[in-house]
Amino acid sequence: MLNRKFLITLLVSFALASSLYAAKVTALKTVLEEESFQMQIVVEILKKMGHTVEISNALEYAIAFQTISNNYKSDDVYFMAAHWDPIQSNMIKGAGGLDKLAIFSKYIKNCASGYVIDKKTADKYNIKYISDLNDPKIAKLFDSNDNGKADLTGASVGWEVAKVIEYHLDTFKLRDNIDHNQGSYSALLSDTMARYKTGKAVLFFTWTPYWLSGKLIPGKDIVFLQVTKSAHPDGISTKLSNGADYGFPINSQKIVANKSINTKHKDIAKLFDIVKLSVNDVSGQNMLMRNGQNKTKDIKRHVQTWLKMNKSKVDSWIKEANSAK
Repeated sequence: MLNRKFLITLLVSFALASSLYAAKVTALKTVLEEESFQMQIVVEILKKMGHTVEISNALEYAIAFQTISNNYKSDDVYFMAAHWDPIQSNMIKGAGGLDKLAIFSKYIKNCASGYVIDKKTADKYNIKYISDLNDPKIAKLFDSNDNGKADLTGASVGWEVAKVIEYHLDTFKLRDNIDHNQGSYSALLSDTMARYKTGKAVLFFTWTPYWLSGKLIPGKDIVFLQVTKSAHPDGISTKLSNGADYGFPINSQKIVANKSINTKHKDIAKLFDIVKLSVNDVSGQNMLMRNGQNKTKDIKRHVQTWLKMNKSKVDSWIKEANSAK
């Protein structure tokens, strides 16, 4: 029979060994509810691996990055599953860069963004470029407040992409003909959609994955406008391999975590590097949210449905991640 002292030693050793693998994880939620789905998928996989996960209140991107940076030496894990690369590269630099942050491979790839107008207006007036709005007659088509200028539903204040839009307005000399309307993007877009439903011309900035690409189909209901040349405040080219140029680089969404994850929680680091999610799956789920399934319980149900449909893939990720311990 095992003596009591030996049994206690054994239990303490087991607890210590377990603590090396089980991590306290904080998932940082962004202010965009449409990004909850992709975060929750990672959260649920981490739970299946035996980790304890808490979810923060909604945070602006800059605050989320700084929170991760502040904990770069922590024994715990802090992560965000919606780092837009390269459009948020300046936020990464501002939060300490790779000295404090661990950035993993593409979680969601082929995330496009750009200026969009309704196809009916594009076809009728042969509008192909954002600079076509330098014609006051064309700009007035998108005027919703009768000031003679086109109203662009743009990026929320503080978003990195807002700087790109402002740069375009200067580079292409569009300020006399376009007003960049900023505020709550969701609220502004609701007004834009109401205008669209009445048959009026609309101009807005958008991206994928987002519910809108399921509601208004590119090429059928809406068209992306191009720029006549790449113009980016960081000097990067936005031209695609097929020659098209929408003014914004194609982004990937990546998971970013505190730097210490690479040495203290190698299994989680491995998971973050191998987990993948289709941009179409995200857009589809976002569309469900748009149609009313937007409560926390709905999103959790969407996540569980996705996990069941992708069980073999998820199991293989967990197996590979656990082997990295």
